[in-house]
Amino acid sequence: MMDETERKAHQNMPPVICYPVHMLPAPDLMSLSRFRTENVEKSGEILVPPRDARCFEVPQGGFFRITSIDGPQVGDLNLWHKDNRQEKFYSGKTRALHGTHLSIGNQMWSSFPYLRPMATIVADTLSWYGIDPHGGSVHDVIGTRCDPYTHHVLSDGQHYHHCCHSNLTRAVSAYFDISPATAEDIVHDVLNVFMCTGFTRDTAQYFMKASPVRPGDYLELYAEIDLIGGLSACPGGDCSSEHSSDVAQCYPLLVEVFSPKEFADYSEWRNPCPNGYDQSHGL
Repeated sequence: MMDETERKAHQNMPPVICYPVHMLPAPDLMSLSRFRTENVEKSGEILVPPRDARCFEVPQGGFFRITSIDGPQVGDLNLWHKDNRQEKFYSGKTRALHGTHLSIGNQMWSSFPYLRPMATIVADTLSWYGIDPHGGSVHDVIGTRCDPYTHHVLSDGQHYHHCCHSNLTRAVSAYFDISPATAEDIVHDVLNVFMCTGFTRDTAQYFMKASPVRPGDYLELYAEIDLIGGLSACPGGDCSSEHSSDVAQCYPLLVEVFSPKEFADYSEWRNPCPNGYDQSHGL
């Protein structure tokens, strides 16, 4: 066993970054910005009602923008490969690569065995927020999504149906015309768009605080592959007090899709292939 001196020395050892990302090809944000200006046009939009969710499609090479329009509102985002719903957003590995909160230049990575960028953040009007004195920041990949199962446990048996997990389950079921049970199987951990979160210093508990998002703020992402997105307008509103309730003031979110023009210039195209690991696992 360690004595007190050894314990303190161990606690004071410098941390080692688990996944140095200097080997990752950095997104070419200047080229993406030029492509966005010259080669895409708005192709559609969808309004996500308060305490509900909707799905939308974004073609490879397109962009999608999530905007707060009527009041401060956070959203829970899922992503799937358009032609393979088993390839979906992997929040845990994204967190390990980029940190607990995402912003411009960070990418949303897909699940094993594909593990490739699905979308790249190209614009973020809340990038000014940084990390606050409590350790909080916005657009987190640490929260899993509010769900009716946890709510049932913590509320002494209540059945609440407008948690983000249930919202996304309904939206996925309707969009793909599949049963709610099948839809629930592919709903996954989220990017908490606009949500301000962190961990308390004393108890290391996940916390939320009022989002700084205001009408007109947006997060915009580039679609690295053909995508289906699912977005829930969280029943917590700006998450300043509680979520999973009908008490918080909630607002809609706007999703706009921008698709490549018919004769778009793809000369600077970067097409991420599925991960090259041979899946032999040493067998």
